[in-house]
Amino acid sequence: MAKLFSFGFWNTIARFILRNRLLILIAVIGATVFLGSQWKHMQFSFTEANLLPDDHPINIEYNKFLDKFGEEGNLIVIATNDSTLFTPKKFEAWNALTKKLRTYSEVESTIGVDNLKRLEKFSDPNRFELVDAAPKVLNADSLKNYETTIFNKLPFYEGLVYSKKTNTVQTALYLDKAIINKKARKDFILKELIPIIEEFEESQDINVYVSGMPYIRTLNSQNIIDEIGLFVGGALFVTSLIFFLFFRSFRATLISMITVLIGVMWAFGFLGLLRYEITVLTAIIPPLIIVIGIPNCIFLINKYQQEIKNHGNKAKSLQRVITKIGNATLMTNVTTASGFATFILTDSTLLKEFGVVASINILAIFLLSLLIIPILYSYLPMPKEKHLEHLNKRWVEGWVNWIENIVRHKRIMIYIVSIVLLVTSIIGIYTIKLSGSLLEDMPKEASFFKDIEFFQDEFGGVMPLEILIDTKRKNGVLKAATLKRMDQLQELLVDVPELSKPLSVVSLVKYTKQAYYNGNPKYYQLPTSQERNFILPYTKNSSTNGNILSTYVDSTGQYARMTTFMKDIGTEKMERIEEALWPQINKIFPEDRYDVTFTGRALIFQKGTTYLVNNLVLSLSLAILLIAVFMAWMFRSARMIFVSLVPNLLPLLVTAGMMGFLGIPIKPSTILVFSIAFGISVDDTIHFLAKYRQELKANNWRIKKSVYAALKETGVSMFYTSIVLFFGFSIFMISNFGGTKALGGLVSATLLFAMLSNLILLPALLLSLEKVIANKEVMREPSLRIIAEEEDMEDVENEKSTS
Repeated sequence: MAKLFSFGFWNTIARFILRNRLLILIAVIGATVFLGSQWKHMQFSFTEANLLPDDHPINIEYNKFLDKFGEEGNLIVIATNDSTLFTPKKFEAWNALTKKLRTYSEVESTIGVDNLKRLEKFSDPNRFELVDAAPKVLNADSLKNYETTIFNKLPFYEGLVYSKKTNTVQTALYLDKAIINKKARKDFILKELIPIIEEFEESQDINVYVSGMPYIRTLNSQNIIDEIGLFVGGALFVTSLIFFLFFRSFRATLISMITVLIGVMWAFGFLGLLRYEITVLTAIIPPLIIVIGIPNCIFLINKYQQEIKNHGNKAKSLQRVITKIGNATLMTNVTTASGFATFILTDSTLLKEFGVVASINILAIFLLSLLIIPILYSYLPMPKEKHLEHLNKRWVEGWVNWIENIVRHKRIMIYIVSIVLLVTSIIGIYTIKLSGSLLEDMPKEASFFKDIEFFQDEFGGVMPLEILIDTKRKNGVLKAATLKRMDQLQELLVDVPELSKPLSVVSLVKYTKQAYYNGNPKYYQLPTSQERNFILPYTKNSSTNGNILSTYVDSTGQYARMTTFMKDIGTEKMERIEEALWPQINKIFPEDRYDVTFTGRALIFQKGTTYLVNNLVLSLSLAILLIAVFMAWMFRSARMIFVSLVPNLLPLLVTAGMMGFLGIPIKPSTILVFSIAFGISVDDTIHFLAKYRQELKANNWRIKKSVYAALKETGVSMFYTSIVLFFGFSIFMISNFGGTKALGGLVSATLLFAMLSNLILLPALLLSLEKVIANKEVMREPSLRIIAEEEDMEDVENEKSTS
């Protein structure tokens, strides 16, 4: 009975499914309706993913910054370098544009040429006041003078309102911080801002550039939303087309599509049920379910048709499909889910959520395949002869025979090629780079990406990098010594070409000295100690620069903020910049008297990428260990670990080497390639080794005969599923996102290598190591029988008939 338990169990499951088919269909429909009702809870991420755990020191520093100064990513900039802007008609139109934008409740304030303020000195009492810089009467002369004033006499606004490179002017829109990470931001940008800008460009014939992190985040998340439908539709089309070409049956294709579509509905439902945001990672789960679900359908339908061909009994065929394929599909889906589930053990919330939803849905699509396919076929007439013709395809048999010939006669060549690939891959791995760029994956052809490049050229970047300076004493920021140190830091940052001109309280203090000297731009510098005594009475009586000061100094005067903007540089380059800056920063700000930290969303994303790589190594190691233990337990042979892992690790190394040679960096999107591919490719190994062990027993432990028999038996199904997976993952290559495109191409390539490795290298290893591995001592009765042997089926059916 112990020998029969596994298949007796599956036989019981088969009878339960077929006897209660109507109730099960109703249950599946009910579960689908329930999960469909959870779609309303799906939320799309309105910010870039934070890859670091909440208690990470960098996140703690960032939250400390937010507590002092609030959300930093609320700036949208609109700019133009039109040479005719400072003419009455164009200038008035530009002013009308910014005034219109200011009327929206989502816009907190604006700074631009239409409402530019100039700091002026007044007497009786001595004070500074902000006065309108723009001319009240718009004519050619007044606007020409105003243009000269902006570009030559107001250095305070350089980098904020203008750039001298091509005489570009920009208007800064500060959004309400309360909406920065909410749907209201998306609605304002997509439904109000973009249409207004487009209408303005068309009516005034002025080219307008728009950027800023809220704008970039919105269009980026919208692209993710748009691509979900594209991926689901593309994956369905490609997999259904390949499926039909293999089976030549509309009925089989339709049943498979129904199964995976329900799986997609469940995937969206689980996202809503768990209240997870849809990010660039979780967005690939629905099409992933299609790609992984179709091989389940292939195995089940192919086995059903084989059984029909063998004995022509529909009821017996359906029962045998579940009994024979149940273990195999369960084990392969469990190993695939395990590859994803290892992400749950990481400290990254983003990866945890991806791992939870992916592993749940992989097991769910297995359950749906096992229930829906046999039940639907039980209601349908038996397949016709033409539907079984694909079982005798000569070209597939010819391909398998070609593989067998290589294994039989060219084993040395197989090992030489494998070693060459291994060595070449290791060389390529050493050239892989790490990328933590927020912008690298964004669609390069999109107009908003061209705008990003414009702002990088003109203003030095669009991604805010914040520097938080803790003086460790109340009102320490406005001390002369601190301001002098901050000025030194600003000069240091100006010399870094990847960073923009910094903005801080130092700029405001310099502006007060310029104002004291009647606006002469040559006095835009920190006041001396003697000048401070003259300027201080004017500052104390001023009522207009308090709001500006609060932007850069906290309420206690202990903390100062310095804002610069980064160009689109990767993690490695930023780390080199930091490494060069820190010794000089520590020299300017002694560590016993000041605390200086770099922070900001862009920096967090970069640091998160490095953190993610470490988690990748952990999750992949866990996946390999888990599957190795599973193999050892399943085949009751520690030596089988080596045989099973080598053909699956080599494709991963080849892919990693390929990334190095092709210049594809490690980043959040490509980081998933290895765990996904390993979890899926090991399925072929399980199928092959299980069939090999079965053939060993049937052929009285004759190794060569068993290897070739297993190769012929599993080669066709491996080919079918690998082709579906290859083209299924290739659908991600139509993405506009560089990372998603790379993910699709790399996983497809890895799975193709894995198929060839399992069909060529694995049999070669078994033949070469036959004396060590394939004997009765090593290949004992397995702990878990993956494929039912005919005698098992007969014993189970005999037991059923006598009971």
